[in-house]
Amino acid sequence: MTKILRIFIMAGEPSGDKLGANLMRGLQSLTKGQVEFQGVGGAMMQEAGLDSLFNMSDLSIMGLFEIIPSIPKLLKRIAQTKDAALNMAPDAVISIDSPDFCLRVGRKIKQVRTDQLMIHYVAPSVWAWRPERGAKMAQTIDHVLALLPFEPPLMKKVGMTCDFVGHPTVTENMPNLDAQRAVLADLGLTPDDEILTLLPGSRRSEIDRMLPIYLEAVKAVQKQRPNLRCILPAALSVVDQIKQKLAQSDVPVVVLDPTNIAPSEAEERKRAIYAASRVALATSGTIALDLAKQRCPMVIAYRANWATTRAVKKLAQTDRANLINIVTASYIVPELMFEKCTVENTTKEVLSLLENPVKRAAQITACSDAMAKLGEGMNGFDTIAARSVLKAINP
Repeated sequence: MTKILRIFIMAGEPSGDKLGANLMRGLQSLTKGQVEFQGVGGAMMQEAGLDSLFNMSDLSIMGLFEIIPSIPKLLKRIAQTKDAALNMAPDAVISIDSPDFCLRVGRKIKQVRTDQLMIHYVAPSVWAWRPERGAKMAQTIDHVLALLPFEPPLMKKVGMTCDFVGHPTVTENMPNLDAQRAVLADLGLTPDDEILTLLPGSRRSEIDRMLPIYLEAVKAVQKQRPNLRCILPAALSVVDQIKQKLAQSDVPVVVLDPTNIAPSEAEERKRAIYAASRVALATSGTIALDLAKQRCPMVIAYRANWATTRAVKKLAQTDRANLINIVTASYIVPELMFEKCTVENTTKEVLSLLENPVKRAAQITACSDAMAKLGEGMNGFDTIAARSVLKAINP
């Protein structure tokens, strides 16, 4: 009788949810379905077969100081997740990004069961800031699945095994014109419209901080390009918040609403919008790779509170924040970080991309270069991460 593989898997935000769902499907494929999952995840991991312990949105917290008011709830969820993992006694515990949650859970598991195999998906960006995080993580984590090709040596240096498994964004579909037309038609638009996609973030704090800046910039841009149409693909966790804020604004924005749609379909619809967009204005994060996959030129922005801004600047190891710039060792994507994130600067950069075909073409070329470096075209990509997990379980 074939042994059932037992995996405890946890993610704390939408990007991790997507990674977790892909990994779960890869493990299901390689084990021919002989795998059992428990843990914490969002809609995509649940669609892949996970019965989540609680709503993943409880963990959607960002910033060094923004987390403070949520500490009591976070501590409760950490204890609940630790207990569930210990009760399962899995072959491996797989944590996905979200170190404030995942690594705290991992440490508590290790304190009780020192021989528990701990796997972390997404290496800490020690090349960007706080390089000591690698050594600290090695006290809990045994094996790392890295998304960037230069990360394995950094993880191995501090005592963890590590495989570059490619970035799953590179495997996403590139919707054809018919698919784009279908989604745009639902929104009353066509591919001939000049579309600006707004991506203010998937956390409530990001919406509060970034959306007002984006809306003021859109208002300024539309004074010069009155035919510009704006679409906002909203994350399910913040769609109501976004609609409420837009209702209080006089800026015309069409919301791509994922409510009552299967997560996989919602992702396809977002990709179609990215592919159809002339430019995207996005909050800094992994969304840059989703846009790059669809060869959508972008302006990246981010603003934090005063304390977080000072802390990040002090700890930063690189002057680049956008992954396309990092992977291609360039400054091709405009980065409006912290005090540079103003309505005036945002307006200027968006207009520049809309009006300058040379800049747009250069960004599209850089996006293709980045996707190639991140594994676009790798054979058997859908199961590379799963094979790395199985190798760690049975070395």
